[in-house]
Amino acid sequence: MNPLVETTISCPYCGEFIDVLIDCSEAQQEYIEDCQVCCRPIVFTVNMSNNGEPTVSVRDENEID
Repeated sequence: MNPLVETTISCPYCGEFIDVLIDCSEAQQEYIEDCQVCCRPIVFTVNMSNNGEPTVSVRDENEID
């Protein structure tokens, strides 16, 4: 299995679609990565499914879980 998977997300600030690499080596993770277009911080939450596919959700840093 490749530990990095490319996926497309929509920035919660500017709405642009951007391609990001997701590290699949951990089952659950949360981290912040800046948008490649507007440079604002996006909070990524990644969970791995039983079949090894990542489920990615994004939100702005001020949005409550």
